[in-house]
Amino acid sequence: MEFTKMQGTGNDYVYVDCFKETVRDPAKTAIYVSDRHFGVGSDGLILICPSRTADCRMEMYNADGSQGIMCGNGVRCVGKYVYDHGLVDKDKRTITVETLAGIKTLELETEDGRAVSVTVDMGEAALTSRLPEDITVDGEQYRFVGINVGNPHAIYYVDQVDSLDLERIGPAFENHARFAPDRVNTEFIHVVDRKHLDMRVWERGSGETWACGTGATASVMASILMGYTEDEAEVALRGGKLVIRYDRESGHLFMTGPAVEVFRGSIDIPEEIYYD
Repeated sequence: MEFTKMQGTGNDYVYVDCFKETVRDPAKTAIYVSDRHFGVGSDGLILICPSRTADCRMEMYNADGSQGIMCGNGVRCVGKYVYDHGLVDKDKRTITVETLAGIKTLELETEDGRAVSVTVDMGEAALTSRLPEDITVDGEQYRFVGINVGNPHAIYYVDQVDSLDLERIGPAFENHARFAPDRVNTEFIHVVDRKHLDMRVWERGSGETWACGTGATASVMASILMGYTEDEAEVALRGGKLVIRYDRESGHLFMTGPAVEVFRGSIDIPEEIYYD
């Protein structure tokens, strides 16, 4: 299977161009290629497919094989791929991508014929909790804000993020009964000031990742609702920085960040995960 490894602020996926190939069992393939010891190593698998309603369609699978609804960092890299690899006209700077969360519109910043930065219209956010809501996790009391931006997020505010043991506490938040049966993506946020947030994320199906675009978007929206930040804020993640802007007129959130192609390669897929 031919693939391209790409990352957006350290949130890395294996991308397969399904204009050329067909992956018969994406869930099992995602588990296989995501393994960082025996596969390519990634947070999951993203298929770039033809679409009847947009320039392309994105199918996303987490490292555990579960299908994701939307990935902000992933969709930026999809935009870069289809532009850089000529799947859309080089004169285009606006690209549409079909996702399970609807069609996303991307604005590209290019240099020397390649996309280097992408702004995504993430659409509207929906509040899914009280503001804030109390919750007990492993016998301790926390407060969170629930935000859905195409996929569900629970945002917790902490004094600092660096010393959090997410490998220990992350699963308890992800699998809490409050979020059953679908589970939830969990963001831990430190408010630096009204224009800057520090963030770490535990993603359902993938564990801790170096970045989460939908999570950063949800966290800024939650922080605006809580009165902590302005309508535009920079989110510092383990893998880099994203800028999130809330447009009050349209009610839409916009995410801007990098998209990077790391390398291209091929991998033999076992017969039990056969593909054409």
